[in-house]
Amino acid sequence: MINERYEIFNPNDLPIEELPVIYGFNNGGSPNCRHGELIAEDGTGLGAHICSDESFMYGDLGILKGRRSDRHEGFKKHYPNGYRMDFVPYGDVPAHPALNEAFRLNKEKETES
Repeated sequence: MINERYEIFNPNDLPIEELPVIYGFNNGGSPNCRHGELIAEDGTGLGAHICSDESFMYGDLGILKGRRSDRHEGFKKHYPNGYRMDFVPYGDVPAHPALNEAFRLNKEKETES
């Protein structure tokens, strides 16, 4: 399901479900020092942010519409034909198949370097 509050860049007016996804996720941490991360579905890391609470990650990572246009400049370079944002809460990360595929692809890129 696509969250209508999440940012979408769709310059070619493609069906939204066909756009690649940039995932924001909570990568853990400690109280008042949570690690928000961004990864493209192709496994490319696209940024990070330290937040005091997971609830701030949505805005700080640029998941929400109208937030962090500076981050979206880089996202548009990575996916010039469009993308959509999604967020995976900390407790959902282990069981999220698409995010875990992005992790696998990221690890594969690391071993190729």
